[in-house]
Amino acid sequence: MFSVSEAFFALPDEAKATVPWSPKNVGWEKLSQLRPSTGAADQKESYQLQFGENMDGVWASDEILPGFKERSLAFMHRVQAISERLMLCLARGLGFQDDYFIKYHDATHPGAQSVLRLLHYFETPRVNDGKVYHRAGAHADWGFLTLLFQREGQSGLEVCPGREAVSEHALGDQWTKVEIKPGVIICNIGDLLMSWSDDRFKSTYHRVKAPCEEGDYYGERYSMAFFNQPCKEAVIQGPLKKYPMVTGEEFNRNAMNRMYAALQAKMARNEAKT
Repeated sequence: MFSVSEAFFALPDEAKATVPWSPKNVGWEKLSQLRPSTGAADQKESYQLQFGENMDGVWASDEILPGFKERSLAFMHRVQAISERLMLCLARGLGFQDDYFIKYHDATHPGAQSVLRLLHYFETPRVNDGKVYHRAGAHADWGFLTLLFQREGQSGLEVCPGREAVSEHALGDQWTKVEIKPGVIICNIGDLLMSWSDDRFKSTYHRVKAPCEEGDYYGERYSMAFFNQPCKEAVIQGPLKKYPMVTGEEFNRNAMNRMYAALQAKMARNEAKT
């Protein structure tokens, strides 16, 4: 699947722009994702793919990339199967029925919202040109569970273990490098699973650090993230009912609104300093 991803990102921007990003969280974007932790755009481009009706008209056509849709969906269904095995374990751990999370992440449902994000990070200059680069600023995923695929030799992922408040972006956190091993899939707990478990499982605060020291990887970097996100109609509430009941659609919308508000506040603080 990495070869398919590379082929897409190698296309001219005009071709990629035929499948533009939309608020439904599908399509291609470039240098447009800003993090509240940095207030700056991540140095990357990405293409968001989904199973359901949100993808109507947003698949790269056979005219620009033959076989892209078929190969992408085949990979997505394989990752979906792995995700469901993990969901079964999580459901048992929380005292739910085995299929509790699986039924809410049904890839055949027209309102399915899980996303495969193909990621291409740009090469970073080795010589300091005075600019500050962020490959992916510090954040926690707001979905249920993320399965991350990385290429060996393309380092940069770091996690901040033990962090309790993922919505705060303080300085001085201790970051741990995640070593890439062949055949290993990295799993990140998201804010939604944290809420659904009444905080029993903590969301993972992480970043992709821009290279700046000995041994860092400066070249182009490719990765793929499969974000398990429940269908729009899913009813979300933990067994202890610590948080109010919301639907999958409401949770996603609320998460995006919080991120936007945090970003606006960060930018306002930065402007006040200048």
